[in-house]
Amino acid sequence: MTKKTWKQGELIDVEIVDLNDAGDGVGRWEERIVFVSDTVPGDRAVVLLVHVKPNYAHAKLKQLLKSSPYRIRPSCIVADKCGGCQWQHIDYPYQLLAKQNQVIQALERIGGFVQPPVDPVLSTAECLGYRNKATYPVGLSANLTVQAGYYQKGSHQLINLNQCPVQDPRLNPLLLEVKQDIQKRGWQAYNEQRHTGVVRHLSLRIGRRTGEILLTLVVKDSNLDRIQDQALEWLKRYPQLVGVCLNRNPNRTNAIFGRETHCIAGRSYLREKFAGLEFQVRPDTFFQVNTETAEALLQVIQSELNLQGSEVLLDTYCGIGTLTLPLAKQVKKAIGLELQPEAVEQAILNAKHNDISNVIFQTGAVEKLLPEIEILPDIVLLDPPRKGCDRTVIETLLKSKPQRIVYVSCKVATLARDLKLLCQNGVYSLTRVQPADFFGQTAHVEAAAFLVLSQLDKGTNSFTT
Repeated sequence: MTKKTWKQGELIDVEIVDLNDAGDGVGRWEERIVFVSDTVPGDRAVVLLVHVKPNYAHAKLKQLLKSSPYRIRPSCIVADKCGGCQWQHIDYPYQLLAKQNQVIQALERIGGFVQPPVDPVLSTAECLGYRNKATYPVGLSANLTVQAGYYQKGSHQLINLNQCPVQDPRLNPLLLEVKQDIQKRGWQAYNEQRHTGVVRHLSLRIGRRTGEILLTLVVKDSNLDRIQDQALEWLKRYPQLVGVCLNRNPNRTNAIFGRETHCIAGRSYLREKFAGLEFQVRPDTFFQVNTETAEALLQVIQSELNLQGSEVLLDTYCGIGTLTLPLAKQVKKAIGLELQPEAVEQAILNAKHNDISNVIFQTGAVEKLLPEIEILPDIVLLDPPRKGCDRTVIETLLKSKPQRIVYVSCKVATLARDLKLLCQNGVYSLTRVQPADFFGQTAHVEAAAFLVLSQLDKGTNSFTT
C-alpha cells in the first residue's frame, strides 16, 4: 500500500510510544517515525511537522488530545521553553524506567548483547535541587537588561532565569542578584554574533556537604571596572561564598571556559567532602554535578569489586582523583592517568591532603600512556569523555588482559560500542551494568559496566614493559 505523503508545516495526529536518547517522544505515522519534544509515551497529540525526511520527521507539539498517565505538571514555569531540562513533564519513576530502557537498547542494538544484565537505575532521593554547578550564558534583553539563564530548545535565544529548580537552591540568590550587580557596574554582556561585550557566562559552584560557594565570571577580556571592589562586596554579602574568580575566554567559540582562571578575592577553590575524603575543587575542573549519586555509584563499584587490599588499580581518565583516591584506600597501589595537567596537579594535592601515599598520577593522553605502564594492574577503571575510548586503549587492554575492567560511561552509545570490542571473541564477559541518574529531569544517563576476563584468557596477561 502506498504511503501517504507528508510535508513540512503539515499537522498530523500521532500516538507517542517511546522516548529516544535525546529526550523526545517517539511516535509512528504511516509506518514512519516522528520525534516530538515535550511528549510522553501514552500521549496522543496533534503535532506540526518541522523537519521532514522520507522515513522520519521532527515535530512540535500543537495540541494534546489524550494525556499520558506519566505526564505531570513541571516544577519550573519556563520548562516548556528552557533547554536546561527535557523531562520535567514526566513522572520521575517513569524517567528512571526510560533511562534503563535506553541503556538496554544501546547494548542490544549497538553492542550486540542478548539480554544484557542491566540493573534498575540508581537514584538518590533528590531529583530536583541536586546540581552542585551551574553555568549560565549572560546576555541582554530587548530593553537592555542583563539576563542569565539557559538557551531555548534548539536555539541560542536566552531564557532569563531568577532561580532554577534543578540547581542547589542555595545558589538561587546569587543567580538573581549578581545579574543586577553586572547591570549596575555597567559591565557589558557578551554578544556572540558580534563578538562584542565582556561578560560571557556566570558560573556558580557549591560544595554540597560543606556549603562553600565559588562565583566565576567568564569574560572575553579582563577589563572589568572595579572588579576587586565588587568581589569583596560579594564575599561580604554571601557568607558561604569563599572565592570570586575570573576566567578569560577571548576566543570566538562555543566552549565556555578559556585556559586562564584568576582568583580575584578569597580562595581559588572550594572544599567538598566525598566518600569520606576532602577534595579541593576549582571553577574550571571536572567534578560530577550530582555529588550524592556519584557517591552512590562509587559504593556500587566498591561492593562489586570487593577489594582485598592486595590489588593494583589503574584509573584512566582520572581527573582530580574523584574515584581514584577513595579506591586507593582499599588497594595496594593505584595509578591515575589524566590528560589535563591542572587536573593532575589537583589530584596530587588531594592525595596529599588526605594522607594517601600509595597512588601516583601521570599526565598525558591515555592512549599513549597505557601501553607504557610497567606494572600489571589487576583492575582497570575506564571513565572516558562522551566520545568513549580511543581504539588504541581498547587494543592495549585486549592485549594486556587485566583481570577486571570497570567502564564508567556518560554516553551509552559509545559504551555499547566499546563493550562490543572488549567482549568480542569471548575475551571478556559483561557481568553487570549499573545505570545511574546523575542528571534528573533530563534524558542523560550514566552507567558503570563490569567486565571479567574469560577463564580461557587468564594467565596470559601482560602490559608492554
